[in-house]
Amino acid sequence: MLLRILLLMLLSSTGALAGEADVLEVDVRPDGSGYRFDVLVQHADTGWEHYADRFEVLTPAGEILGTRTLLHPHVDEQPFRRSLTGVIVPDGIDEVIVRAHDNVDGYGGREVRVPIER
Repeated sequence: MLLRILLLMLLSSTGALAGEADVLEVDVRPDGSGYRFDVLVQHADTGWEHYADRFEVLTPAGEILGTRTLLHPHVDEQPFRRSLTGVIVPDGIDEVIVRAHDNVDGYGGREVRVPIER
């Protein structure tokens, strides 16, 4: 009985309900010698205890090409858009993956595949 009560308390806490961070939309364009990624992220941030803390641009093989660290929760700004500039996409890569991360669940939310036009 005590275990059931503890489980219910855990599941009803706001941090447990925040879920995973989802990438909703990505705009990419050439920017100097690299690319600029404007990324729309959604996550039910509850504060410092559970928030989307970064997004990444990866090759289809999983090599990280760039990371944008999100330095604070966006409790009252959902979804939110942030940019990452200067991302070098190697020749031969015609598509990248953008994924988001949160400080509790890690990865696992919606990812977006984006074609790279040269």
